[in-house]
Amino acid sequence: MFDGAASRKIQQLYVDIDLTTSFIRNVQKKSGEIPWSIGGKTDPWDHVESAMGLSVGGYSHDARRAYLWLANTQLPDGSWWAEYINEKPQKDTYKDTNMTTYIAVGLLHYYLITGESSFVKELWPTVSKAIDFAINHQGPMGEIYWAENANGSVDKRALLTGSSSIFMSLNCAIRLASIVGDKKPHWEAARMKLAQALRFNPHVFDQSKSNFSMDWYYPVLCGVLTGKTAHQRIDDQWDTFTIPDWGIRCVSERPWVTMAETSELSMALASIGRFIQAEQILSWIINNQYDNGAYWMGITVPDKIIYTDEQTTWTGAAVLLAADMIYGLTPASRLFMHNYMKSHRFMYKVN
Repeated sequence: MFDGAASRKIQQLYVDIDLTTSFIRNVQKKSGEIPWSIGGKTDPWDHVESAMGLSVGGYSHDARRAYLWLANTQLPDGSWWAEYINEKPQKDTYKDTNMTTYIAVGLLHYYLITGESSFVKELWPTVSKAIDFAINHQGPMGEIYWAENANGSVDKRALLTGSSSIFMSLNCAIRLASIVGDKKPHWEAARMKLAQALRFNPHVFDQSKSNFSMDWYYPVLCGVLTGKTAHQRIDDQWDTFTIPDWGIRCVSERPWVTMAETSELSMALASIGRFIQAEQILSWIINNQYDNGAYWMGITVPDKIIYTDEQTTWTGAAVLLAADMIYGLTPASRLFMHNYMKSHRFMYKVN
């Protein structure tokens, strides 16, 4: 069902929104679940990102079904398992704090496009329990532990990328609380502690992932680092991860660029006002697409081998979200903008 929320074609860069959203819709199940690919696994974070892609494409009804799937599968403690196949959690899976909280970002994104405060109220208990699950795993320095295992033990590693994403989720959750008229001072306290850790105590986070590009740009994309500090972080490692005319390396020492990471870097650049650069980065990968609308997951440099050949929903969604940020296709296009987050933090009202 097309709700007409977005322009159908982008004039500056040609992005076929219909084709990519149709691909995501074809993978989505009747239950609302959005796996990585047909027959593939589902994780809560990428499920939400794919739902956001559907909203950008004008299919809010299908995005709504995706969020209801989360509400219907949430565990009693507020979490979700990190991996499902055919609706069933997989052996040795775990409860990831970052994956659990991202529903707050998706629901606020949905609200900004549709204005449906009634749906925010309906999903509020789901979001509230999800955020509390993560906060209950916050460490003494403000870091949030990565995961809880199936046996109840906690993996106390803290990941920089995941924690930056949780920071964004907390921002969105606090805004959602304003929409429903709820007050969550302990969320704000947790957000401030997490920000302090991310900005000033990097030693509490797992340094083994620092060669991944997401550890580079996620603190900027998610609004942890702002102003001159954000620009400096982008500039300092630009040459480490960027291959001009190709895209962004997933891992610094490997000649493999990925469409999702390139799209997310484009979003990070747009979030700090570097729109021309963001558009240029996106232009490098915009034609790396299959006939069905899916985007390549990655490509090796310089031999141009597509790797892997899995056609993932969340990769296409990342491209759509980047295009939305650059060109303002929907009312949610400024959600990740730093000045937007600052000026709208407690400005939402119940419709």
